[in-house]
Amino acid sequence: MRTLSDMHTVALATAGHLLHFELGVAYEIFGNPPVGVEDWYDVLLCGPGPVKIGPFVVEPDDGLDRLLSADTVIVSACADVDDPPPGELVEAVRAAHDAGARVASLCTGAFVLGAAGLLDGRLATTHWAHTAQLSARYPQAVVDPDVLYTDNGRVLTAAGKAAAVDLCLHLVQLDHGTTVANAVARRLVVPPHRSGGQAQFVATPLQVSGDHKLAQLLAWVQERLDQPLTVTDLALRAHTSPRHLGRQFRSVTGQTPLQWLLTQRVRRAQELLESTDFSIQAIAAATGMGTATTLRRQFKRIVGVPPDAYRRTFRSLPSATVSA
Repeated sequence: MRTLSDMHTVALATAGHLLHFELGVAYEIFGNPPVGVEDWYDVLLCGPGPVKIGPFVVEPDDGLDRLLSADTVIVSACADVDDPPPGELVEAVRAAHDAGARVASLCTGAFVLGAAGLLDGRLATTHWAHTAQLSARYPQAVVDPDVLYTDNGRVLTAAGKAAAVDLCLHLVQLDHGTTVANAVARRLVVPPHRSGGQAQFVATPLQVSGDHKLAQLLAWVQERLDQPLTVTDLALRAHTSPRHLGRQFRSVTGQTPLQWLLTQRVRRAQELLESTDFSIQAIAAATGMGTATTLRRQFKRIVGVPPDAYRRTFRSLPSATVSA
């Protein structure tokens, strides 16, 4: 297996239409050594020809065949996951992995790794909006929608956008150690490691359309999250049996009624943590959790961080000048 050398080559694999943020992150981190660090990375943009990156068209440094001799291959985010990734890119990434390269995807670049068969039997992630699609398209992959990145040794994947920073810093830490990774993080003015996963950044989706038979029930529940509702209560309101209601919930939301209800209570708690000064106990009461202990336990389990940490991260700052 290859190890970090004086000239560790990082190949940024390109083809088709890419998103510019993730590629810019990789260039910034791997292309700029911290002060005092001499042995750094040699970064190359590798593709079959001019590539569209956001609003820009860029000429690559080398062809995709250069991936075969790279130490690390970074696959950036694809602009459209509905289209299959370019076959030549998939083949080049697979060949690079077979040749011993470490392969990492940023955001929706995971779909390229999936097409190359590199996610089969491995833990993987991508932007939370596309994890279900990634799992459906590559069912042999073990897709985790909550984590910021995954590390399987020579195959790594990052979730969306800012998680690209997390994974790139993780790679630097593996190659150069914690001190150097921390120096890179300080230059970027980001934490070297973020707690929790991407569950804390997921926007709560609308579960059903307005004309669906469950729509009125879900709206009714949303107005009563502070109350001690049971499955029997929901079934009575829907004029059906608890068993039939459970089947409806699983087909529409993918969850049991109690799982869905608990998720809505936690999402409401997130809203209150972001927008109010309510104590944790008051939020527990307002969301039907009962006690602060219960809220903290369930919040940490679903969101990945404690309520207090979530509030510090997402609480809106007052209108004032904030010094970096």
